[in-house]
Amino acid sequence: MATSREQTKGDVSVEAQELARIWADFKETGSATAREHLILHYAPIVKYVAGRLGAGLPQSVEQSDLISNGMFGLMDALDKYDLDREVKFETYAIPRIRGAIIDELRAMDWVPRSIRSKAREVDKAQSQLESALGREPTDPEVAERLGVNVQELHEMLTQISLVSVMALEESVGGGEGEQRSLIDTIADMAGGQPGDDLEGQEMRGILSAAIDSLSEREKVVITLYYFEGLTLAEIGEILGVTESRICQIHTKAVGSLRTGLHDRDEDDQL
Repeated sequence: MATSREQTKGDVSVEAQELARIWADFKETGSATAREHLILHYAPIVKYVAGRLGAGLPQSVEQSDLISNGMFGLMDALDKYDLDREVKFETYAIPRIRGAIIDELRAMDWVPRSIRSKAREVDKAQSQLESALGREPTDPEVAERLGVNVQELHEMLTQISLVSVMALEESVGGGEGEQRSLIDTIADMAGGQPGDDLEGQEMRGILSAAIDSLSEREKVVITLYYFEGLTLAEIGEILGVTESRICQIHTKAVGSLRTGLHDRDEDDQL
């Protein structure tokens, strides 16, 4: 008689086989039924991403709106995902879901004009305290220097981080009539194929070189945030530093990536 553990393994195996069959059906025939099954199966990822992006946003931003727009990102990922990619669909889809949600946030123009000013204030406070204390300051210490409580600091960091991610959504080049965003390129780096267009391959090569130029800590932050979907706080726990420090590293890394791609675009125009 099979044990409960063996029974569970068997159920998982059957589920995986059924999912693979649905994927094959969808890619081979474009079946609307298969597409619907896949959307329902992966819908929890959208809720997961929307929940993390929604933390710290104004109450006027409805979670249901974020989820609704995230579904467009999921459907885009389903259409473009290649079954031969050596990466899980979840890893490939998260950047596209996040990008679709951020598109909506930008359209809503929810970001206060003071956010970039706050980013400079946080960076200044972090640097001053680090110099004075001879170590990385804690979040309560940064909050006290800024004259806010820790919860308010974390809300500021969430907004600052989203502004940085929005920068990834801005077009950074592409063929005539086709503009690519940095976040799309990051998503595609999860598994390019030999048949990909030359422009896409070149963009990934440029971005790969830009990522390689980052410090090891910046590389880890970019990987955990964009490929694994972790929050700044969770990354801070992994690296043993504060959320404000991770926000600072993230913002700097994104700026470096964008600078690298903009320099490439300028060179192409010469």
